[in-house]
Amino acid sequence: MNDELIKEVDLLIKDQIDKVNFIESYYSKKVLQAFRSNNLSETDFYGTTGYGYNDVGRDKIDNIFAEVLDSEKALVRSQFISGTHALTVTFFGLLRPGDLLLSISGKPYDTLDEVIGFIDNPSSLKSFNVRYDQIDLIDNDFDYDKIKDYLTNNKVKVIEIQRSKGYSTRSSITIDKIEKVTKLIKSIDKDVIIMVDNCYCEMVEDRTPTGVGCDIMVGSLIKNLGAGMAPNGAYVAGKSNLVDLVAERLTVPGQGAEVGPSLGINKQILLGLYLAPSVVSSSIKTAIFTSCLLEKLGFNVEPKYNDNRCDIVQNIIFNDKDKLIKYVEGIQEMSAIDSNARPIPTDMPGYTDQVIMASGSFTQGSSIEISCDGPIRSPYIAYQQGSLTYTYGRLAVINAVEHMNEN
Repeated sequence: MNDELIKEVDLLIKDQIDKVNFIESYYSKKVLQAFRSNNLSETDFYGTTGYGYNDVGRDKIDNIFAEVLDSEKALVRSQFISGTHALTVTFFGLLRPGDLLLSISGKPYDTLDEVIGFIDNPSSLKSFNVRYDQIDLIDNDFDYDKIKDYLTNNKVKVIEIQRSKGYSTRSSITIDKIEKVTKLIKSIDKDVIIMVDNCYCEMVEDRTPTGVGCDIMVGSLIKNLGAGMAPNGAYVAGKSNLVDLVAERLTVPGQGAEVGPSLGINKQILLGLYLAPSVVSSSIKTAIFTSCLLEKLGFNVEPKYNDNRCDIVQNIIFNDKDKLIKYVEGIQEMSAIDSNARPIPTDMPGYTDQVIMASGSFTQGSSIEISCDGPIRSPYIAYQQGSLTYTYGRLAVINAVEHMNEN
């Protein structure tokens, strides 16, 4: 790799890096204040087994997450196996037969196809007579006129917004746009529940969806807020009555958040949240570096290095199947775990296209550790995310570029 090119990139991205440092400082103060205001102590690390009754540490984690996420209440559990699982439990907790679910950010992520019922499944929302409709984005923003017209003429129970782009080619959705559409929705129907899929977006901007009027949001702990420390789990945060409904769907009606053993995971979840501002900052810096470097090398990227960001995902549009595969191989090659493994395109549960994925991570499937993946379909986009440190991220990206250019 040309050292002069790296120096040029570092100079170009300096102002953007400074902005990221400001957000890191903001959330570091916020997390520390939440730990202090909840009187967190070493004894809160000790977990429970069995039913999980009287798990003081688990309950403090819920309160800490709620404070950090500007929410009335939070449910943070290792019993959630993924973000998709937490979204599924939330859908089933909030929706009843005959209700209408409306997505206003287009089609949701591929792993929800069988949950919603795009693909027939006897356990889907569709099979329980939950109706679904969607309104696509226009020029990477909400279709405000169509949303207004739809809500005026239909009774919607839950509106779903997926902030991150998933495997689509659109941009991710900023908090400013979330706030604007929330005000519009509530002016038409104050009772509609606005649910946000917040995966990949936590601590990237200095506001949260529930902090600008959304009712409930969902995210994974093997992404931003777990910081590579939480081995699994997810959170649901928002209005108390809605979080209670989700808790009773996850566990048992009448018991809800009062049960669910922490099984010794409290310390890892808390340490993950404590480190999250720094790790998310490193991930964004890695994305900015990647964007600038790859654009300098002639590739189309999204976001651009100097764009405002709202998630940790960086798109690189290769328009070339072989370059996509080689780049992903290069990321795997510079991973801490399974660096000798070569990723190959393969079928994966929940996806219609073959997917190639580099994820040499300490936690299986972790997206906050350096990873890169993409479906094998035109225009052959790599979706890169994460990095526990900026230095490790730079090493991986430089290696991926060099590997891609090898004969």
